[in-house]
Amino acid sequence: MSAEELEQLKSMIEMSGTVNMEVYYWWCTAVMVLIHVGFLAYEMGASRLKNTLASGVKNILAFAFVIPTFFFFGWFIYLGFPDGFSLRLDDAAGGIPWGESMGPNLSDNATGVFWAAFTLFAATTASIMSGAVIERIRLSAFLILAVLLGSAVWILGAAWGWHPEGWLTLKLGYHDTGAAGVVHMVAGFFTLGVLINLGPRIGRFAPDGTTLPIVGHSTPMSLIGLMLIIVGFFGFIGGCIIYTTGDQWVTIYNTPATLSSFAFNILMGFAGGIIGAYLITRDPFWMMSGGLAGIIAAASGIDLYYPPLAFLIGFIGGVVIAYADKLLQKFRLDDAVGAFSVHGVGGLIGVLSVGLFASGYPNVDGPAISLGGQLVGALVMAALGFIPGYLVSLLLKSIGLLRVPAEAEEAGLDITEIPSRAYPESVGPPAIPHGAAMPPIQG
Repeated sequence: MSAEELEQLKSMIEMSGTVNMEVYYWWCTAVMVLIHVGFLAYEMGASRLKNTLASGVKNILAFAFVIPTFFFFGWFIYLGFPDGFSLRLDDAAGGIPWGESMGPNLSDNATGVFWAAFTLFAATTASIMSGAVIERIRLSAFLILAVLLGSAVWILGAAWGWHPEGWLTLKLGYHDTGAAGVVHMVAGFFTLGVLINLGPRIGRFAPDGTTLPIVGHSTPMSLIGLMLIIVGFFGFIGGCIIYTTGDQWVTIYNTPATLSSFAFNILMGFAGGIIGAYLITRDPFWMMSGGLAGIIAAASGIDLYYPPLAFLIGFIGGVVIAYADKLLQKFRLDDAVGAFSVHGVGGLIGVLSVGLFASGYPNVDGPAISLGGQLVGALVMAALGFIPGYLVSLLLKSIGLLRVPAEAEEAGLDITEIPSRAYPESVGPPAIPHGAAMPPIQG
């Protein structure tokens, strides 16, 4: 074979690897869309009949708004701020919306699919918040918060702790392969900040603080939705690995990883979470939420754990989230679907578990994994989520834009915010306060 033919063969092999990489992330992104199908179903099921469509529309619009905003400034933030709040302008140039790589450049077989995967991570953060605030938040306020969380806040955390040159990675050895911290903790603690200002649904707590049940109209729909989220997580976790043509695949931290380890530990964490939550609550909704929490709790070290350890960590996650939600209720905080417990607390367990069980494991760049580094990383992610979530929702509350009026909440958001009804043939019109003609409210 001549030198020219060898060069052509080498070029063909390289292009084949590049195309395979592109196809891999394409399908990871497609599978991740099922996360949002799942959130849509389980939030509608967790809503009362009069709020079913409002919950669904809110979720769909969050998805639609995060995509363009992440294109215009989210990717720029990830590339430009790994050092903290100081901008790396040269690196950030790759994320400028009008840049060569942010369009149909035939020589670029990577940027678009990486951007798409990160965009789906971004939309997931907004969906995490979405379920907690159903049945009383204004649509316009929710969309403002969703864009802030999905296209600015979480991606700043990703730049710090999920970027190969992020300061948490290089200085502290922070390790969070499956994004328990940078996605779930940030979103969970952002949600907590919003819940403090939003307040509980009418009728959620008695005057003495006793929690009163508000039951969604379709638990089966919620269970199916949660299972769809689990399916979508295979795309989510799959997108956390770096496809390397002709070489060992690695994590985002450039440490060796395999899809085999991911497969073992996703399923073991899932099973452990289901069993832990079911033994504590016997509640089907929390049982499935426990499965999700189990995966999140095992996610940070999903590339490192022996599968029975992932099962144990997932089991602990499934047990703890039920108690965390009860603690939240003692402070009269109404998280309609347990989002803070599942994602915020589950993510915290995930980040700290790596420090407990994988301390000393070497990173390619930066110091080895340590409990101290993971603890600092967890505190950073909690603060990064909570502070903007609390402050921006407080601002919206102060100008009367955060929550719908009480009479609109009692009538139901399907008729006052959409306006429409999910089941018009079988359900009568929502009750309107005596003497009031309820006009639709705008966002």
